[in-house]
Amino acid sequence: MHSALPKVLHPLAGKPLLSHVLNAAKHLRPEAVVVVHGHGTQAVRTAVNDPALQWALQEPQRGTGHALMQALPLLPRHGTVLVLYGDVPLLQPDTLDDLVRAAGDGALGLLVQELPDPRGYGRILRDGSGEVVGIREERDASAKEREITEVNTGIMALPAARLSQWLSRISCDNDQSEYYLTDVVALAVRDGVPVRTCRPGHDWEALGVNSKKQLAQLERIYQRETAGKLLESGVTLADPERLDVRGSLACGKDVQIDVGCIFEGEVVLEDGVHIGPHCVIRDCRIGGGTVVEAFSYLDGAKVGRDCRIGPYARLRPGTVAAEKVHVGNFVEIKNSTLGEETKANHLSYVGDSTVGSRVNVGAGTITCNYDGVNKHRTVIEDDVFIGSDTQLVAPVTVGRGATIGAGSTIVSAVPADQLTLSRSKQVTVMRWKRPAKKS
Repeated sequence: MHSALPKVLHPLAGKPLLSHVLNAAKHLRPEAVVVVHGHGTQAVRTAVNDPALQWALQEPQRGTGHALMQALPLLPRHGTVLVLYGDVPLLQPDTLDDLVRAAGDGALGLLVQELPDPRGYGRILRDGSGEVVGIREERDASAKEREITEVNTGIMALPAARLSQWLSRISCDNDQSEYYLTDVVALAVRDGVPVRTCRPGHDWEALGVNSKKQLAQLERIYQRETAGKLLESGVTLADPERLDVRGSLACGKDVQIDVGCIFEGEVVLEDGVHIGPHCVIRDCRIGGGTVVEAFSYLDGAKVGRDCRIGPYARLRPGTVAAEKVHVGNFVEIKNSTLGEETKANHLSYVGDSTVGSRVNVGAGTITCNYDGVNKHRTVIEDDVFIGSDTQLVAPVTVGRGATIGAGSTIVSAVPADQLTLSRSKQVTVMRWKRPAKKS
């Protein structure tokens, strides 16, 4: 991976590879989940901070069989042990269900795949009747065995009652001097335990990550599948290939999403929402009929129905916009509520404020909410008109129906239904000449 970051922590769709694997496992409601860790131990444990997980340290790392040996003391002695890999993130719960069922009644379940190019994979060995008799790692395979195109994915389900004795019988007498978990397949055959195979529901499920190129390929697979599900649910995507969902995206009816949009965390788009091109939306709920124009950035905001946001707007965490609010180009809202039909259409900053209904925030208006040490709140009541280039120095309250003249700096309470302004007298200096450049 050419990175200091442990491989299993590299992000796929905004989450570490390992998190995808753990989420798939949790769908099975297992009695225990054990993570075997070695490289980058502290970073992995910090990133995947789940008190329900158990951890087994593998030091040194001597192969997959050796890894499972480290987990053995933490595993139940009954039922089925499902072995997954932290760099195989796209396995689907249905496939894992099938594999666990295949391992019922004390059998060994093996997830296999047919590949036109099997290089790098262990080959499935079968006898004349088609029964699995073992797995041969490529580096130890003969030329004839390397022609086999049925390969081992590494994912298997094992009877817990036999696991200890099988692991005690495998050796490291191979090219890598490692303990291969695949060797237990031959031991199962020798002990008369049925070995049953099943295949993933999709060819891409068992793909692993060993390079940035492979990570990028899996990212596109994930996003393509996500886009397909959105299309099937009725969402209109301008281009399914130019969409990134890094979390969950729930959409109502008649939602339209233009190209280049990124959705992170938990996002809900209600009926009739239109998202313009190249928007980033994180942890937001957007009400029905709202339009978010191009290049807008919404983070931790709740937007009501029939609003107009952007283009080039930024809504920061704590922003709550009621119905029919307009937030225009180059306007930033932070930790503020905006009442119904309020408009801030151009080049303004509203921070730590409570803004009423039907307020007009003129171009260039700033709420000066920070004094260098503390944040202070601005209150703007209903039906206020704020002229362009106004500074509201918090803490300050603007009364209902007040009008503030353009270019004012407001430092104290503004009375309701009155015109308030602070403006220097305009002066023209006669016979003034602009300085000329000296030769």
